[in-house]
Amino acid sequence: YFHSKELLQFRLGPTLQGKNVRVYTNYPDVGEHFDRHTFKALEWHNPTGREDDSDKFCSLDLQIAGSYEYYFGHGHEEKSGGGYVVVDPVLRSGADNHHVPLDSITIQTYLSKCLGHLDDWPDRLRVAKESGYNMIHFTPLQTLGKSRSCYSLADQLSLNPEFSPPGKNYTWTDVGELVQKLNTDWNVICITDVVYNHTASNSPWIKEHPECGYNMVNSPHLRPAWVLDRAIWHMSCNMADGKYSAMGLPAQVQNEGHLGVIRDVLWGQVFPKIKLWEFFQIRIESAVEEFRDLLTDGERVQPDPRKTMGKKGLNIIQDPKFRRFGNEVDMDSALETFATDCIVGNVVYERLADHGPKLGPVTRKDPIVTRYFTFPFEEKSLEDDLQMIDHPEKSHHFLALNGWVMGDDPLRNFAEPGSNVYIRRELICWGDSVKLRYGNKPEDCPYLWAHMLKYTEITAKHFAGVRLDNCHSTPLHVAEHMLAAARAVRSNLYVIAELFTGSELIDNVFVNRLGITSLIREAMSAGDSHEEGRLVYRYGGEPVGAFYQPSLRPLVPTIAHAMFLDVTHDNECPIKLRSAYDLLPSSAIVSMACCCSGSTRGYDEMVPHQISVVKEERLYPKWSSDAQASSTGEVNLKTGIIAGKLALNKMHQELAYKGFNQVYVDQVDEDIVAVTRHCPSTHQSVVAVCRTAFHDPKYHQYRTEVPPMFIPGKIEEVVLEARVIDRHAGTYRKCEKYINGMPEYTVEIKEHIQLRDSGVVKHTGVTSKGSSEFVEEIVFERLTPGSVIAFRVSLDPKAQELVGTIRYHLIQFSPKYKPGSWSNQQTPAILEKPLAQMMSKLTLADMNLLMFRCDSEEQEDGGGCYNIPSWTSFKYGGLQGLMSVMADIRSKNDLGHPVCDNLRQGDWMIDYVSNRLVNHGGALGEVGKWFEEMFHYLKHIPRYLIPCYFDAILVGAYTTALDSTFKMMSSFVQNGSTFVKLLALGSVQMCGVGSSPALPPLSLALPDVPYRLNKETGKKEQCCVSLAAGLPHFSSGIFRCWGRDTFIALRGLMLVTGRHLEARNIILAFAGTLRHGLIPNLLGKGICARYNCRDAVWWWMQCIQDYCSMVHEGTAILHCPVLRMYPRDDSEANTPGTPVSQPLFEVIHEAMTRHMQGINFRERNAGPKIDMHMKDEGFNVVAKVHHDTGFVYGGNRFNCGTWMDKMGESEKARNKGIPATPRDGSAVEIVGLSKSALRWLVDLNKKGLFPHTSMKIQRDGKEVTVSYEDWNNKIQAKFEKNFYVSHDEKDPNEKHPDLVHKRGIYKDSHGASSPWCDYQLRPNFCIAMVVAPELFTVKRAWEALEVTEKKLLGPLGMKTLDPDDMVYCGVYDNALDNDDYNKARGFNYHQGPEWLWPIGYFLRAKLYFAKKLGKETYEQTVYLVKSILSQHYVHLERSSWKGLPELTNENGQYCPFSCESQAWSISTVLEVLHDM
Repeated sequence: YFHSKELLQFRLGPTLQGKNVRVYTNYPDVGEHFDRHTFKALEWHNPTGREDDSDKFCSLDLQIAGSYEYYFGHGHEEKSGGGYVVVDPVLRSGADNHHVPLDSITIQTYLSKCLGHLDDWPDRLRVAKESGYNMIHFTPLQTLGKSRSCYSLADQLSLNPEFSPPGKNYTWTDVGELVQKLNTDWNVICITDVVYNHTASNSPWIKEHPECGYNMVNSPHLRPAWVLDRAIWHMSCNMADGKYSAMGLPAQVQNEGHLGVIRDVLWGQVFPKIKLWEFFQIRIESAVEEFRDLLTDGERVQPDPRKTMGKKGLNIIQDPKFRRFGNEVDMDSALETFATDCIVGNVVYERLADHGPKLGPVTRKDPIVTRYFTFPFEEKSLEDDLQMIDHPEKSHHFLALNGWVMGDDPLRNFAEPGSNVYIRRELICWGDSVKLRYGNKPEDCPYLWAHMLKYTEITAKHFAGVRLDNCHSTPLHVAEHMLAAARAVRSNLYVIAELFTGSELIDNVFVNRLGITSLIREAMSAGDSHEEGRLVYRYGGEPVGAFYQPSLRPLVPTIAHAMFLDVTHDNECPIKLRSAYDLLPSSAIVSMACCCSGSTRGYDEMVPHQISVVKEERLYPKWSSDAQASSTGEVNLKTGIIAGKLALNKMHQELAYKGFNQVYVDQVDEDIVAVTRHCPSTHQSVVAVCRTAFHDPKYHQYRTEVPPMFIPGKIEEVVLEARVIDRHAGTYRKCEKYINGMPEYTVEIKEHIQLRDSGVVKHTGVTSKGSSEFVEEIVFERLTPGSVIAFRVSLDPKAQELVGTIRYHLIQFSPKYKPGSWSNQQTPAILEKPLAQMMSKLTLADMNLLMFRCDSEEQEDGGGCYNIPSWTSFKYGGLQGLMSVMADIRSKNDLGHPVCDNLRQGDWMIDYVSNRLVNHGGALGEVGKWFEEMFHYLKHIPRYLIPCYFDAILVGAYTTALDSTFKMMSSFVQNGSTFVKLLALGSVQMCGVGSSPALPPLSLALPDVPYRLNKETGKKEQCCVSLAAGLPHFSSGIFRCWGRDTFIALRGLMLVTGRHLEARNIILAFAGTLRHGLIPNLLGKGICARYNCRDAVWWWMQCIQDYCSMVHEGTAILHCPVLRMYPRDDSEANTPGTPVSQPLFEVIHEAMTRHMQGINFRERNAGPKIDMHMKDEGFNVVAKVHHDTGFVYGGNRFNCGTWMDKMGESEKARNKGIPATPRDGSAVEIVGLSKSALRWLVDLNKKGLFPHTSMKIQRDGKEVTVSYEDWNNKIQAKFEKNFYVSHDEKDPNEKHPDLVHKRGIYKDSHGASSPWCDYQLRPNFCIAMVVAPELFTVKRAWEALEVTEKKLLGPLGMKTLDPDDMVYCGVYDNALDNDDYNKARGFNYHQGPEWLWPIGYFLRAKLYFAKKLGKETYEQTVYLVKSILSQHYVHLERSSWKGLPELTNENGQYCPFSCESQAWSISTVLEVLHDM
């Protein structure tokens, strides 16, 4: 449901992002006529215009009421899915044409035939006005059929002539003028019924146009049912004439014995005579003769396989005209189709059941069962009747009557072929109405469609809305067509219906396709007061204390808008089913619902019986303020419960107009229901306490003690108190002329009184729950069964002031808080400044603390993340920890969540948020003080309001922090999509400053290095931002920083986001740790560093290259001073004396020279002290350059120097000390990274930015010079020869053709100690493609990427090993310790599980080479990339960590051993978007 002027956006789900999706709708453009068959394509908008589809949308500005269809398609699919949009009408009334909110509607139904002449209508309808109703529902005003049922219309186009007194001839124009007068003068809107499903059996036009019904000519499938119907009619006549008396069956059916005789007559006399089975049989003789002819015909001995479909066995074809001997079926199933149970069951209900009409003897007027078909001819014998079926000029007047079928599929037309409803006698038939046969389109029955269209247009011209009678049995396509025509006449048409589908899903089909505004619901469906209260809660409103929702939010499933009535006009009287005393309290419960409410005329006057829509012919009483209690023809406020209903209707309308849209229902005891309606801006409430009387108090013992109630806040007044009382005005006697009620009851009522003047409340006392919640205790004295009391409640003055002040300070975040706001003259100074101004003083490092920091990071500062004992801890100490949880709570209004309980129970969480920041001091401390002052107000408001205002404060602060954060980032982020911004937040999440510096010190000569005073020593120290590898496992202490992880992640998280200075500091800090020509993997603050990886130094150099190219004047970094922590390989970290400092370009040159010279050393402190699993040989580190190929190589089978670094840990499985993936030799990504560095250095040298052209090394005791250019060229020349696995089985470059199991790929390594490892398909060559694309032939690269996509691509990550490999295992379980060598203790860490960070390089490689292959390939690849990344977007949005994991198990399954948020996972995905 949508309100007019709302904006509906269509956004792409994850499975559609990246695809060419088209959205179509039949919503008309401004000024266009609506045609439900005409669709237009909506235009897509992408605010960022690039990167991804996370913000891409098309929209509809919903101005016109009605039901509109949309559908979407993509690729070759024209229609992949769709749905409906229902826009509510805008209703207006009064001389000022004011808007009437739907929830303010109070409706009263009138049987039009009981209103008398049109001249008398104002006096009779005035009862609705004086009773406080603002809408009147009229049953149809057309000429009625012979049955006099309000819903059996003889002529849909003519006004009922009974409304015109002698000498006058009123028309629809006169009715329209009266309706308009009621609207203008009385503020009463009028609606009426439309009946599309049937017409009166005596309608003149149906006789002229029998094709408009189901007859024996156009519906021959009903012929057997008609024959049975005629036979049962003649059986009825025989019963009425006493012809079965001798068999013991009189006309009056009185007992089971009579039912048994009815069965005997049916089986013994009726069925044998009509031989219904013949309609389902073939004539055997003729069939055998035809088959014999086929066998003897030489041309047709073989069957036609197109007809038999290859199936053996006899297939019986039903005669479409349903003539006797048409086909043959099993006799048992044939008999089943017209079983006697339904016939006998109908007899039981109509003549024996206590709850039935007890019709009495069988007569021609009241036959044994209702006839199913019309028979407009003179009565003759059954035999004569049956002969008429074969005469079309007569049988086309045998029309099927309408009715309803219990438990039937409402989407199926029970009169169409395929249904056996008529022959099984399952129809509960309305004997006065012919079922109409529209067909599928107007051309199928032109007269009927045109007739009903005109009927619809007349109705829509004069009435503001329609009730769809018998909606669930009206063909949907017919109702759609007619309502579209009605809305063409009246655009803001109000449509209501009562559905009996038994399924909310099917209800929604009708609601959506027809644009039903309100579904009729009835309080009488409740069996007790508890259920009645539940219906109030279900049918509208948010819970009291609900959260404030964002203006742009995803649609969530809701139930259809309700019109909640105390009783509908065609249902049993509540006085009979409950008691007269219950009318008022049940009405009060209904009136407190946050939806439409209403009743039917007669309920308020306490008419003690159902006012039959068929049989009632009396008139409604008129309004007269002077009416006597005993009067039957006049009513006033003293009649029945009218005075109470007036007060309730006024209250219902006021609550809707003033925005009391929150609801709370309290079942006080088995009979008492308290309903609260609450306004979320003023925080006023109205609490109605209703004591129901489902049983008559005169005969039922109710509890004498009524539990006291505790109402939070200050009771301003008693809005009303009322109860049903006896009075001495005589007893009820049914009037012959007027529909009169029970004079012996009336309502005692007081309105708008002070509590002390109440006759229901004994006394009150004010109590206090803590310092912030004031509660009034209500003790009842006369809350008798049938009583209602409603209190108007405000917050106590202090709380009201505090809430107003909170709202005032929230206006800076959204104008929606302006209503109910209160400017406090004594505002603390900190709150006089906008929060955005304070946030602007924070650095991105401050934002890390404000927004994030996981538990281990918090513990380093002596704290921890907030923990709820009965629940769990938040993921972060910062705002994101709360926001991740609150997002789900807020959208569901889950006020019962443990977080909300914690907030209501105490101030611990509130204090945690502010104290954490205040204790930090500085600019963050200022923000903390802002929270502190805001929370000072919060703590002293009623506890039930704390969750929603705590959340509102958090949301405002969080969004302000986000705005400030993105302003400090690059233009790519600032102008980027939501997805880009979410990924960029990963930079804030991972980059922070701990309690002690994580990075080694930088040179004192380096400008713009951040410093702080050490809290413990008081000395000045550097406080550079460091980058955590992953959360929560690699976030603090010596395990926070890793060389490889840092420099794989640095480009995306720091350079792309514009954090250039911090990126510079990290690059230079790691440069200072260079030792043996390597930088450490585990940094350990530089002191505990381990130099056991061969790739980190190359990732470091790649980042320097990226820095130089992406940062303005970035090459200046090459001359920045580097403070060498280890001037020599054997230096200690804390070498005394003058610090050694040198420019960065010299450190780079040293790293390159050391590799060319050859690195070969043993790790310091080798042994279990630094690695308890590694074998002794694994501590030997080798990294060299192959003289022939230029490839960097190294490692051995006992260590793992690349990112695939899992060391075996299981003694049980005998893999301890053995690397799962040693990747010794030349790893493909290291070759690519080294090639990239060489190309860059050669280019820098040519530009005069790098002074070295070559390296001097010792070889065979001599100094040798090796040029960078030669090294670069050598790799270029040798790469594809050694790494590409060609399709040529005799490729001379292939050293191990016997190990090749996939062709058209690139090897994972070259020269491994286990040669078969070279040929394993892994995603690592994609890295080389991105950093050194010049190494690859375009065609070969594309083919290899296609194979990789097919074999390795998962939902979020890349499989780390080909699933076809014998050691592949996609599920990582680090806790598993068994004897499985390949799995124990997570040995398969990189042997199948799907790691996320390589997907970034795979997609970047795809984009690069796709562009080389032309526009079409590139566009297809962009679609692919968007589609893949949409999964990451969804994960990021839903993740409570707001990150992307380290890895998943196979097929994207969650892996509990993975980091929940990994720096390089976020970074490489962000880089893909940056490339796009």
